[in-house]
Amino acid sequence: MNYQWYPGHMTKAKRQMQEDIKLIDLIIELVDSRVPLASRNPDINELGKNKARLILLNKADLADERKTLKWQEYFEKQGFYVVKINARSGAGLKAIQGVISEACKEKTERDQRRGIKNRPVRAMVVGIPNVGKSTFINSYAGKACTKTGNKPGVTKGKQWIRLNKSLELLDTPGILWPKFEDQKVGLRLAMIGSIKDDILNAQELALEELGYLKEEYPGVLHQRYGIQESEDVIQMLREIADVRKCILKGGEPDYEKAAAILLEEFRNGKLGRISLEQPPEGTKDE
Repeated sequence: MNYQWYPGHMTKAKRQMQEDIKLIDLIIELVDSRVPLASRNPDINELGKNKARLILLNKADLADERKTLKWQEYFEKQGFYVVKINARSGAGLKAIQGVISEACKEKTERDQRRGIKNRPVRAMVVGIPNVGKSTFINSYAGKACTKTGNKPGVTKGKQWIRLNKSLELLDTPGILWPKFEDQKVGLRLAMIGSIKDDILNAQELALEELGYLKEEYPGVLHQRYGIQESEDVIQMLREIADVRKCILKGGEPDYEKAAAILLEEFRNGKLGRISLEQPPEGTKDE
C-alpha cells in the first residue's frame, strides 16, 4: 500500500507559515511520542532556521516510557528544548512556561538592551494532522480557544491566541509533506491515525501492526485478546475476529471489523504503552 495524503489546503498553509515565520520568536513543534521522527515534518527545520525551538513529545502516556526518554535525549543533543506532555490530561504543561523563558532568553535580553520591555514571546505552534495541537492550546490556555477534533485536518486557518502578558501563540493547520521518501514513515503515520482512514486499507494496516507487535512487544496480543502469537498474522487477525465476535453471514470472519478494532485499541492505548520507533543508531535501549 502506498501511503500519501496531501490535500490542497496544506500547500496554502505552508506558504502562509513561510510568511508568518518572520513574526515569530519560537517554534513549538508537537510530535507524537509513539513516532517522534515520523511525526516531524522535515519542512519545519528549513522554515525554522535561526528560531528558538521547543519540541513537545505529546501523547507520552501512550508511548513506551523507556523509548520516550531516549527520544528526549536524542532531540536535546540536537539543540532542541524538549518537554514530555499529555495535552489531553494536562500532564507536563506546567513545565512549559519555564522552558519557553529559557529558550527565548537571548531574545528577551536583546529587547531589554534596546529598551523594549514586556514584549510577549510570539510562538508558532506546528505539527502534522491529529498530533494534538488544538488540544494542547486549549489545555495550555485553560479555555476552548480553538476547534479540536479526533480526525486529521480540523484546523484550517491561522489564529493568534494571547495566553498572558508574556506569551502569544499562533496556531497553524496541520501539514504533511508532499511525498514520503520512506514508506515506513507513511505506514507509522497511518497506524497512529494521522492519515485519513477512509483512504487506507485497514486490513493491510492491521496485518502490519500485528507483525510489529509480535516482534517488538511479545505477549501484548495474547494478554489483550487471548490469542496465540505466531508467524501467521492473518491467522492472528482471524482469531481476533473470533474473540470479538466479528462474524459475517455464513460464519466467515469479518476481517475489516477486526482490523478496525485492533487499530482503534492501539491508538487509544488499550494494548499498553507502545512506541513504533526508536532513535537512530547510537541511542538504542540498553
